[in-house]
Amino acid sequence: MNDSKKIKLNFYFQKIICFVAIILFLVKLMTWHITSSLSIFSDAMESLINIISGFIGLCSLYISSLPKDQNHPYGHGKIEFISTAIEGFLISIVGTTIFINTFIRIKYYNMHGILLSRLDYGIFLMSFTGMINYFLGLLACKIGHKNGALTLIASGKHLQIDTYSTFGIVVGLILLNITKWIWIDPIISIIFSSLILYTGFKLLRNATAGIMDESDKKLLRKLSFYLNKNREDHWIDLHHLKIIKYGSALHIDCHLTVPWFFNIKKANQEVKKLTQLTKNKFGFKVELSVHVEACSNNHCIFCFNHSCKERKNLFQKKILWTLDKTSYYNNNNTKL
Repeated sequence: MNDSKKIKLNFYFQKIICFVAIILFLVKLMTWHITSSLSIFSDAMESLINIISGFIGLCSLYISSLPKDQNHPYGHGKIEFISTAIEGFLISIVGTTIFINTFIRIKYYNMHGILLSRLDYGIFLMSFTGMINYFLGLLACKIGHKNGALTLIASGKHLQIDTYSTFGIVVGLILLNITKWIWIDPIISIIFSSLILYTGFKLLRNATAGIMDESDKKLLRKLSFYLNKNREDHWIDLHHLKIIKYGSALHIDCHLTVPWFFNIKKANQEVKKLTQLTKNKFGFKVELSVHVEACSNNHCIFCFNHSCKERKNLFQKKILWTLDKTSYYNNNNTKL
């Protein structure tokens, strides 16, 4: 499947997510109206966020798919972090609103009595919405991973998290229906409003990290391990490794040490090999900027190119390209 078809599929599936989110929100709102349950109300408000985040994701997918231009030489992928920040902010507002509203409703219940009803309907309808969210989220993550769409993956994970909270509420409603302990309902609402707040702050944190180009150590470690496993004999050292994310696209900078006697053509061939190797692993939305350096006599002790006729020192030990060795902050290059 080519890139244009992948983009169309991502966009089409995000539309489905938006449509289903609206339907499920209306179902949960109706369920809350029938039961008057605070916990169901909190879940309905979280579904409202699913609608908002769905449409934000839709806009994000469209903008991030736009080609590079003179004003955006690295593409438009950063919009995904901005949309995530907006989503996190809105989720935090909704979580705070639910938290405050719960205490208002508790006070109202204490004054006028609690009028919960038809919890059996509530349990059935909430279970139904939870199952739809889970399978839709599972499919979104699968398509997102296959097509390299971070927004679609985020939407899928959000739907799955929503499923876990929904089934937690269902368990609480079952206990409430069996025991008739009315205090269970507001406690569930407070717990899940707190979880919503946590989700909102986490999204804001991730968005800030992306906008500020915070180092992704997990991705750097994965790349270092992969390059070390597939390195050529004359790739003597790799250091100053950095990765910047632009949505689903990655911009990678590094310094590669090759034998000093390589001419420009030969060194360029090695850069092409390194670039192709990286794209084979991380996809073709990868830009690799490589600064080529010539080796010195000091490199001989860990250069395992035993066929080199210019060796000045005996080989001592092969240095693994771990995160500590390849990191940008390892300014002294590789040491024994």
